[in-house]
Amino acid sequence: MKRNTENILIRNKKASHDYNFIEQFTAGIQLTGTEIKSLRMGKANLADSYCVFHDGELFIKGMHIAEYWWGNLNNHDPLRERKLLLTSRELRKIERKVKETGLTIIPLKVFINERGLAKVEIAIARGKKEYDKREAIRQKDSRREIDRLMKK
Repeated sequence: MKRNTENILIRNKKASHDYNFIEQFTAGIQLTGTEIKSLRMGKANLADSYCVFHDGELFIKGMHIAEYWWGNLNNHDPLRERKLLLTSRELRKIERKVKETGLTIIPLKVFINERGLAKVEIAIARGKKEYDKREAIRQKDSRREIDRLMKK
């Protein structure tokens, strides 16, 4: 049975505006039954989410997965901490890098892979300064203007 998974993608649109990405990883995510059903319906938001370490394990905080509409008393908490599944080598590497000042771990996108499993793409990132954000907007506008002129 082939699943229709190519359209299930939730992006953190603010991330590239607010951060410079240093390194990216793909991690599994531990979800309950109603969470994966809600995620497959596209009912998730990564806007203010980030990742933290607890006892050597990586968790995602602030990720909102809406309650499953047909759920009952067993429905999940929309903002609960969810464990990310990475190899121990990747976890040690990420933890070492994050101990540097100014670095954080942010989720970039959530997707369903070809096997039907939920995955999160995370990045080790450094926050941009205000002038860096303005420069990025200027570059984006100039690229858009050049593309417009090339089409004519």
